[in-house]
Amino acid sequence: MKKKKKLIVNSVLVSTLALSVLSPTAFAHDAMEIGGIGKEAYVFSNEEIGNLGKAETNGSKNLKHLREAAAVQIELGEDGRQNNAADVYAHKGFAYLGTHTANGANGGVRVFDLKDPSNPVEVAQFAHEIPHTWQEKVIVKTVNTPDFKGDLAVVSLQQTGRNRADRPDSFGGVLLYDVTDPYNPVRLGFHKLEDRRVTGTHELYLTTQGNRALLLTSNPYADYYTHNGQYQDFEIIDVSNPAEPEKLWGFDPRDLPEVPANFNGYHWNAPDGHTRPVFNHSVITDNNGHYAYVSMWDLGTVIFDIRDPENPQYLGRTDYRDDQKGAAHSAALARGGNILIETREIANPHGAGYESAYGYTRIFDIKDKSNPVLLSEFTTDLTYDFSAPVQTFAKTVHDPKVHGNTLYLSYYSGGVISVDITDPANPVEIHRYTSDQANVWGVFVDRNYVLASDMGQGLKVLLKNNGNGNANGQQPK
Repeated sequence: MKKKKKLIVNSVLVSTLALSVLSPTAFAHDAMEIGGIGKEAYVFSNEEIGNLGKAETNGSKNLKHLREAAAVQIELGEDGRQNNAADVYAHKGFAYLGTHTANGANGGVRVFDLKDPSNPVEVAQFAHEIPHTWQEKVIVKTVNTPDFKGDLAVVSLQQTGRNRADRPDSFGGVLLYDVTDPYNPVRLGFHKLEDRRVTGTHELYLTTQGNRALLLTSNPYADYYTHNGQYQDFEIIDVSNPAEPEKLWGFDPRDLPEVPANFNGYHWNAPDGHTRPVFNHSVITDNNGHYAYVSMWDLGTVIFDIRDPENPQYLGRTDYRDDQKGAAHSAALARGGNILIETREIANPHGAGYESAYGYTRIFDIKDKSNPVLLSEFTTDLTYDFSAPVQTFAKTVHDPKVHGNTLYLSYYSGGVISVDITDPANPVEIHRYTSDQANVWGVFVDRNYVLASDMGQGLKVLLKNNGNGNANGQQPK
């Protein structure tokens, strides 16, 4: 094992925090929060990664053999800059890694061939052509419509500086690519948010209904910035013809009885007496594309029936205790869509009138989608650890994924935490993977491997089953 080398990153973090105050929309998930906290952390070179300590793993049950098989930093950009990783997705043996804002952003999506999961090979870069943007989220699905047959990738774009006069060619929105040949992605279309007051699309989801392809977008603060105008925080776009995306519908929170008509798009005077932040951070659907689960921060996870995507029907939403910050950040489903996992990203653990806690996970029974029933809340040792550093994203949960009865959580400095949810009323941690100086943003689970995206260190590949299978579930010869 290589000698462990601790790197001095404090000055980098300080400068990052200063930047986040000057330009919060590029860094903080709740950019409107007073004193927005920056996310962009130190980005390691390959040489520095080689000098980090060995990752720590500790597991039981079906994950006792889960281990790190590879850790690969993304390649330098065309301009020689080292970008940093954002979310990760996998499709047909290839990993798709989004990029964040480090070193000027425009890192695009990086494609890795995982035929040998112990040696991922970066084979393509795409969606980096719109200037001054970052590409956090990518979803890839096989689509079969009258206008397109193949593997379609949708990529979120956000401006690094919202509505700047000196950047007239910078727009947020969604780029659409044909990745049927992952080595040679081909651009098909651009769902552009023409109003540059809207930072862009932060997260998104792609689903199909028969021979129709639907894109669901999260455009944080669109309602607030445009005063409920042309764009909404949650929108449904028809991308059956990826070259010509067509908006079908947008959600107005004022349609809910608990949201007054004078709601300004962000500050919600909630029934519990708090003024709560409301914006759309992310969205997913069930496997059939029948229901959408929209993470509307302190409005909770809002559930829609989208079987008629031009006319979705509101069904219900999750709620919070009066002393509990909302911060519905992301969602995942289990048990055929009858269990909802909601992660709450809270970087500031304190607040007047609220419990002191970093963000943690909640699990709901949603057999009756009009009435989500809280079954349990999953916390970790990080949740109530208020030792330095305080007010950072290091100790909050981030994204959830589910495979069978196992919940996988990306947890920044906690790495990837895996939870047995066989009994969703009694979740139990069964595995933790934490690399040295971890900063894990995303997690993606396939049959025989788990992918993690570390903002500072790139792509991590974890193998199950003693690590004796490749990315396609085949045994080595």
